Amino acid sequence: MTRRCELTGKGPMSGQLRSHAENKTKRTFRPNLVDVTLISDALQRKVRLRVSAHALKTVERTGGLDAFLMKSKDDALSDRCLRLKRDIKKANSEQPTA
Repeated sequence: MTRRCELTGKGPMSGQLRSHAENKTKRTFRPNLVDVTLISDALQRKVRLRVSAHALKTVERTGGLDAFLMKSKDDALSDRCLRLKRDIKKANSEQPTA
């Protein structure tokens, strides 16, 4: 499983540890990933995702999973989230007619 946020695309970064003597040692900065279950209001079901803690705060601030996916750009989303976004758009377009 890759260490990448499914909603924002945030992944590991590389950098250096710097000692007091200014010695440089390679290291990686990994994103703070959390396994969460989010509820989609439009689809009326739960969705399990692996997202960063920062993305989770953003989802809650935006007003839920559906609102976040509608606002986000497609290039940052994973394949599962793109499919989910498409299903939410479809459910929202069918909802006013029913």
